[in-house]
Amino acid sequence: MWRSGFRWMFLIIGTTIGAGYASGRELWEFFGHGSGLAIVLFVVFFSFSCLVIMSISYRKKSTEYRPVLKEIVGEKLSPIYDFMIFLYLFTTTVVMLSGSGATGQAFNISYWWGVGFIVIMLVLLFLRDIGGLLSINQLILPVLIIGMLYVLLRFTVDHHLNLFSHWREQHNWPAAFPFTALNILPMIAVLGAVGNKMSSKKEIWIASLGSGLILGVLTFIYNNSLIQIAEEIFLYEIPLFAILSNYPFYMVLFMTILLWFAIFTTAASGIMGLTTRLESYFSIPFWLLVLIILATMIPLTTVGFSTLIGVLYPLYGLLNLYVLTRLLLFPLWNKREK
Repeated sequence: MWRSGFRWMFLIIGTTIGAGYASGRELWEFFGHGSGLAIVLFVVFFSFSCLVIMSISYRKKSTEYRPVLKEIVGEKLSPIYDFMIFLYLFTTTVVMLSGSGATGQAFNISYWWGVGFIVIMLVLLFLRDIGGLLSINQLILPVLIIGMLYVLLRFTVDHHLNLFSHWREQHNWPAAFPFTALNILPMIAVLGAVGNKMSSKKEIWIASLGSGLILGVLTFIYNNSLIQIAEEIFLYEIPLFAILSNYPFYMVLFMTILLWFAIFTTAASGIMGLTTRLESYFSIPFWLLVLIILATMIPLTTVGFSTLIGVLYPLYGLLNLYVLTRLLLFPLWNKREK
């Protein structure tokens, strides 16, 4: 039970902590000053939404997201949101590839070498279908979470920051809704593809509550650090490097590796959602379909990393508010329909 629960918890966290989140760019787009309550609300909304999605997926023993999506938004709207999820997974995976290129540029490595490397690693990962992703998440995510917490807490201690100094400023609390909505759509795609692998409802509770709490704590500490360097953020493509600007090279290198792993796990989750959705239309190996999808994405990575996040993420967050509303009110909708 606990082992399976942690496996799904790491899958959820790995899908959420991608290039935008780990770099700090996504958090700064939504949060910033006056966002303490917004982050608390995000934990509640996110945990409950994951609980609903996983419960539906488990009940239907789904292998791709369409049956889960149909129950959440209804028969009429499911084709529209099916297209939106597909487009979301495609474009955000492009963001991840672009983020890999931007990470390489921080060390004077060619942008295209960074993009090419992650493409090769993704193809190798899916030689075992989705089993490879589930296995590697359990290895990478604990290191990623502990590493990010260490750096952020060290920054907090070194600069004598008070984590609750801005708690009275809560004017940005509505940001919880679009931020949660943005991160819920890929959950439908990813968790909808593994319903047939879930074995009990207890592991669903462990995964939902655990992922929400970990992401909430990490987001709160990260946002507090970003507030302290607000004037410098605009000088950096990746705000995380602004936090690390006064630290030794080995810490920068360590966090860059962790950032790349965050990008990699989210890109892998996106590719899994896309490939499980399309594989019924093609009689080719799973890894080959992955390669074809990635090949269509490479030309789109020429758009700037921060530009992609700054435009696409807030837009998706707003468009997905209906899905979030359906999830939060699902017990009422479900009771009414029955």
